[in-house]
Amino acid sequence: MSKQYEKETICIQSGWKPKNGEPRVLPIYQSTTFKYETSEQMGRLFDLEEDGFFYTRLQNPTNEYVAAKICELEGGVAAMLTSSGQAATYYAVFNICEAGDHIVLSSTVYGGTFNLLTCTMKKMGIECTVVDPDAPEEEISKAFRENTKCVFAETIANPALVVLDIEKFARLAHDHQVPLIVDNTFATPINCNPFEWGADIVTHSTTKYMDGHAMSVGGCIVDSGNFDWTKYPEKFPGLCTPDESYHGITYTEKFGKAAYITKATSQLMRDLGSIQSPQNAFLLNVGLETLPLRVERHCYNAQKVAEYLEAHEKVAWVNYPGLKSNKYYELAQKYMPKGTCGVISFGLKGGRAAASEMMDKLKLAAIVTHVADARTCVLHPASHTHRQMNDEQLVEAGVAPDLIRFSVGIENVKDIIADLDQALSQI
Repeated sequence: MSKQYEKETICIQSGWKPKNGEPRVLPIYQSTTFKYETSEQMGRLFDLEEDGFFYTRLQNPTNEYVAAKICELEGGVAAMLTSSGQAATYYAVFNICEAGDHIVLSSTVYGGTFNLLTCTMKKMGIECTVVDPDAPEEEISKAFRENTKCVFAETIANPALVVLDIEKFARLAHDHQVPLIVDNTFATPINCNPFEWGADIVTHSTTKYMDGHAMSVGGCIVDSGNFDWTKYPEKFPGLCTPDESYHGITYTEKFGKAAYITKATSQLMRDLGSIQSPQNAFLLNVGLETLPLRVERHCYNAQKVAEYLEAHEKVAWVNYPGLKSNKYYELAQKYMPKGTCGVISFGLKGGRAAASEMMDKLKLAAIVTHVADARTCVLHPASHTHRQMNDEQLVEAGVAPDLIRFSVGIENVKDIIADLDQALSQI
């Protein structure tokens, strides 16, 4: 999909395009249902013969316009909003997997994603093999099976900050006839477009940088339209054979490149219902309008904070892909030359105890179960987001017991560093 404008302009102008006399700002369509003049008109919508809206669980105009904006930012062909990033991950995978299938998963993904794919979906009969994203291709290739249906990874892992070699993973996935699904939450489409490097499907927790203000939970799935499901009909019967729960429609035949998202909407959203509310979609759209400005400031501030921490005598280690000393610096320069994200991880020489003590001394940075919004915040993943993992799993996920996740906001960077400085001076 060729874009007409640059990303900064897309963030403002794309999606809602008002006609003469219509509201300039995207309206909130706060309605569960939509009226039609005849029974035949409604019937055509239910048969997917026409585009339109009939029930907000399936589609809502506010949501559709915001999904279209994110789709254009990522360079995809179709997108859908979900109620959360977790729902986006679940739908993206479950749309092509069923009991008896298998997933290849990067070990360093967000703890909630790891738990969903390795534990909860296991109860549904879907198995998962975890791989080290830095392992050689030959080693990762051994994880694939005949029943593997997808590979799932993150462009920048949360909170391990591992930068994915997207081309390597896309090559491996395609060699084994399956799509690569990439969570692009941390990098955002401002800094990275995984489709340009071979990824097939992108997910987002829009709760993070896209919303940007910690106001609304949400998720999004974007399909590149590049993966040819029809080449492997036996592997992807849900897309390539008639759906008896929806009038016997074969999605690939009827919808072409829009097949994947159409199935996710008309089948999964119909049955599972994790729709994003129009109110939250409206707030997300407001956040998207300033996304390029905020991402640039997040990255600038994070770089300065990382450099400060790297030089501090009480800091044992710093992990930030923007540092030349970082093992992922070259990959970051390749895939995200404008910057990575605003999240830093680091550890103190005093270990886990010192981490807790230092966090309690911070005044500007808040201890919250969140990341990637305008305000600087801090978290100890081993005690919070990843506490369901044992020590061995923590190490696999790149989360050391002393790891502090520091999400740098868009305040003046001098104030952020001063806050760290006073806290570190007290331990």
